[in-house]
Formats: sequence, structure tokens, C-alpha cells
Amino acid sequence: MSDWKRTTKEVPLEGLRPEMVVAIKNHLKQYSLGAVLFDALMCVQTDSEKVKKGLFGSAETVYMGVVVTPRWLMWAISGTKMQTAVLSAQLRDVVVQDYAQTQFAKMIPDIGIQVSGRFTDASDNISAFIGLDDSVVGRKFKEIVIQAVQDAKK
Repeated sequence: MSDWKRTTKEVPLEGLRPEMVVAIKNHLKQYSLGAVLFDALMCVQTDSEKVKKGLFGSAETVYMGVVVTPRWLMWAISGTKMQTAVLSAQLRDVVVQDYAQTQFAKMIPDIGIQVSGRFTDASDNISAFIGLDDSVVGRKFKEIVIQAVQDAKK
């Protein structure tokens, strides 16, 4: 069982939290990516609340906005204990797996996708977890991203 209670909903890109929209626009400018998000296949926002455990556990909320296009995956993350950050990757440069199929899921159960490969702002290959809920929207997004990665590599 995950330490997080997640809610995933489909939203338009401009419907993400305001700090995420600003951070994504800044990321696009910083890396001269242009209008790579104009043909979005799907955009979701997942709100994650950390389940407080024990006497010294503390509550935390993390917000993640994710958009997938036929060529790009971009996500912004913000929360009560962090500054807003954005990561992006061309789909041809990454592998996306259902997190439940990874070796990490045995140690840390959760729901979402694992993204591994070369990200826009990194020279080395890295991995990132994108949490989703197990709703129709969460499952649909997972399927769309995995399919988009396969299609981008054809």
C-alpha cells in the first residue's frame, strides 16, 4: 500500500495550477523548445496527499501536472514542502513502464509510470516516477503515454 493518497483528473494545460503553468512556460523558453505542447494528447493533474504515519509523521501535499504529445512528455511538480520544478523528455529518448511492472514496486508499492532515459536538462540517463491514481483517467493516461512512446520510436 502506498504512503500517498492520489487523485488524478484530466484538465486542459491552462487548467493546471497557476504555478505549474508559469513554470512550464519558463521551461519551454529556457530550453528553446517552442510550441511543443500545442498537439497535446492528454493533460492530467494528480494531487497526492501523504498519509501521516506515527507520532512524528507530517502531512504533505504534492501536485503534479503532466502533458503528453506525440513527441514530448513534460511534467511540473509543486507542493507544500517544495518549489515548483519542471522536467521534460522527447519520447524517442525514454522508456516508460507501468510502475507496477518495475522492480521498485515490490519494495515501494505505488501506482503510476516510471520514466527512464535522457531528459531535456540532463546529459546522463535518469529515472523519474510520475504518480497516478487507479481511476479511469489515471489508467487512460498511462496507456496513452506508453502508446505514444512506442509510436514515437517507429
